[in-house]
Amino acid sequence: MKYDLPLIEGTLIKRYKRFLADIRLSDGTEVTVHCPNTGSMKRCAEPGSRVWISDSWYPKPNPKRKYRYTWEWVEVDGKYRVCINTARPNQLIGEALESRTVAGLEHYESLQREPKVEDGRLDFCQMLPDGSRCWIEVKSVTLLEKDNGLGCFPDAVTDRGRKHLRRLQALKQEGDRAVLVFCVPHEGIREVTVADHIDKKYGETLREVMSSGVEVLAIAVNFEDDDSGFEAAGVLPVIV
Repeated sequence: MKYDLPLIEGTLIKRYKRFLADIRLSDGTEVTVHCPNTGSMKRCAEPGSRVWISDSWYPKPNPKRKYRYTWEWVEVDGKYRVCINTARPNQLIGEALESRTVAGLEHYESLQREPKVEDGRLDFCQMLPDGSRCWIEVKSVTLLEKDNGLGCFPDAVTDRGRKHLRRLQALKQEGDRAVLVFCVPHEGIREVTVADHIDKKYGETLREVMSSGVEVLAIAVNFEDDDSGFEAAGVLPVIV
């Protein structure tokens, strides 16, 4: 996934009201930006952190946007880039599915985005000519609590996340394939586990649906050195 132009660097002053953040640019200018993340952003919103933002006014001004800039990345522990924009993992995985570069999911011939299910939508549905379907829900893993390479999901209690697990389980029981994909846009994470200490019910539900046949994959992300984008980069271990 490539941005239209390289991201703009700055320093985080503070995040507040969930969807807003104040950032100081390199020339000293302070701007309020949109924060596209509804989670706790645990360890990813420390004041003073290096951050990167995108400009919605490129290539021309966008009067429909109340806030010109969008917070995209943050540097954690002074060395790891992390994408906190929760829309990007879906875009990234969607591109990888279309290019058939996700191991184990590369043989499907068509892809539907945001397919309707009984109680809402999931992120993707892959299909084969014989009618076989593979339903996919994507979650972003950005929490590295200790510098040990072990990333945790979720970073806050998520009833919606458990609902998605139950929907995947139901689709599997109907005879389809069902896959939960952990997208890992964090340079410091090398394996993924469930955050039982944050949301015990999510952990219990995840193990239950896995035992009924729902598959779980974790996909690493490589960040471009020039801050122009990133790409899916292979499978990581999942420890539950």
